[in-house]
Amino acid sequence: MSHPRTEPFGEGVPFGDPSWYGKFNSPYYTDTHVAYRAKVRAFVEAEIMPFTHEWDESKSLPLELYKKTYEAGILPGVVGTPWAGGMGDQLAVKPPENFDYFHELIILDEFGRCGSGGVLWGLLEGVHIGLPPVLNFGSEDLRQRVGLRVLKGEGTICLCITEPYAGSDVANIRCTATKSACGTFYSVTGEKKWITNGVWADFFTVAVRTGGKGMGGISLMLIEKTMPGVECRRMDCMGVWASGTSFVTFDDVKVPVANLIGEENSGFKYIMHNFNHERWGFVVQANRFARVCYEEAFKYAHRRRTFGKPLIEHPVIRAKLADMVRQVDATHAQMENITYQMCTMTKEESAKALAGITALAKVQSTKVFEYCAREAAQIFGGASYVRGGQGEKVERLYRDVRAYAIPGGSEEIMMDLGVRQAMKEWAVVQSKM
Repeated sequence: MSHPRTEPFGEGVPFGDPSWYGKFNSPYYTDTHVAYRAKVRAFVEAEIMPFTHEWDESKSLPLELYKKTYEAGILPGVVGTPWAGGMGDQLAVKPPENFDYFHELIILDEFGRCGSGGVLWGLLEGVHIGLPPVLNFGSEDLRQRVGLRVLKGEGTICLCITEPYAGSDVANIRCTATKSACGTFYSVTGEKKWITNGVWADFFTVAVRTGGKGMGGISLMLIEKTMPGVECRRMDCMGVWASGTSFVTFDDVKVPVANLIGEENSGFKYIMHNFNHERWGFVVQANRFARVCYEEAFKYAHRRRTFGKPLIEHPVIRAKLADMVRQVDATHAQMENITYQMCTMTKEESAKALAGITALAKVQSTKVFEYCAREAAQIFGGASYVRGGQGEKVERLYRDVRAYAIPGGSEEIMMDLGVRQAMKEWAVVQSKM
């Protein structure tokens, strides 16, 4: 069996990059992935990494960065397949040949090298989770008017699902949308909390209640910042400072019926469709952040001397590094397996088959991230307790852990989902016996 071999890429820190960057063969990647990886890394190292600390400390990003990321041929690659949600023929930038989910994995993984969930979320996450419902289920008017602007970096978008009273319990949201007697608009009233990119978003993909209780009464609609009654305020959170996390209030906002995404009362289905892709993105990001913690600790352990010898010469330090990397690489292998299924299954097949395993992979990645952030901090010692300096990435990522373990489905909810999916599959098997 022949597998494509790629030339070594990156700094060469053992386990500091995925195995296919080094001496290992992989069945997943082709020349087009290799070329795109180099392109994305060059952009991140020139346009992102030199400014990451500054942006995180200021809790904001320059909005022109969106357009730069589009012009680099990257931004349209974070909304799944097909490229740009099927609107690629209307864009000046073209996709890599045979664009697939491994190209998107490369984007998220390479951007994760900046070591800031806030910067990554501030630039990519709103597009990654807020735009796909518009592209996949929105009207042609919404796709043209909103989708193209966001894909080109000319407008920004966020996803508004979580409320002060409903997080993982999406079916019980309270934000209401009441249709007018004339049938031309909805009046939306409610609150959304922990909304990524909210403070600078032009558009909001919002879960609202248009019907009765439970999942059957939920719709999705597109609300625009310019509509009277929309108010956003920044939230001061533990981590992901540059993400623009916001508390959003809708006070009797008049939303045209044309801004309904898909069919009325079908929103829960669209949200669930979006979740697999969102959670897969969390896995990619969290595992790269875990890898960054390992890489930073590995390099520091070679520089730092204690008791007359390099820190790396102490067996306890080597044991910590070994425990970190064995978990990171195992998680990456699971992630690539899921990505391969996403590439080879239909969207209908993957929506059912991958919900449980993706939920469990999210748990795996965030637990590994938390473990590596802690162990890296122990290796850095006091240097990891200071914002900036040698331990900058580790200090920042330690604060970002909870932003990955809770949003997108908390670890507890994800574990339960994974087992419940297994129970359903087993029931089907049993019924055929």
